[in-house]
Amino acid sequence: MRVLVVGSGGREHALLWKLARDGPDAELLITEGNGGTGPLARTVDVAPADVEGVVEAADREGVDFVVVGPEAPLAAGLADALRDAGIGVFGPGREAARLEAS
Repeated sequence: MRVLVVGSGGREHALLWKLARDGPDAELLITEGNGGTGPLARTVDVAPADVEGVVEAADREGVDFVVVGPEAPLAAGLADALRDAGIGVFGPGREAARLEAS
């Protein structure tokens, strides 16, 4: 399974660490990443807030599942766009994310 984590902060590092620990056979990718994510995942050169770019990258990379960390891409409709593209995603749609982003 190929999993893309969206984000580049500490929250996303923790998500990657847990995914790597519990799914050692999964191929992990991250958008932008940070110094601590390098040993855990391959970086995909796309900004977390670039909804269209993340969807295109997920499709191009053959991603099976996306985990969205930051609230800004969720509020921008990333989870909705991924679902519309037939890509599995963990994260609320735009309407539900309004609460967290407000």
